Amino acid sequence: MEGWFRLIIQQAIRRGSFPNIKALISKINSFVEHYNGKTSSFAWVASAESILAKIPRPCKPILGTEH
Repeated sequence: MEGWFRLIIQQAIRRGSFPNIKALISKINSFVEHYNGKTSSFAWVASAESILAKIPRPCKPILGTEH
């Protein structure tokens, strides 16, 4: 979610001058419509097993043991 707000701020709001709230909302809505027009599907490439296999690595230094 933070990434989405960062994207809106960087690409639509920052350095903008808006005379009122209605103009700001209009700019955000315009950005969202344009952004949604060029979406693509997300392809998950990691298996659940490969992700779960990485969990003990960070746990060892933090907890002193592998879980």
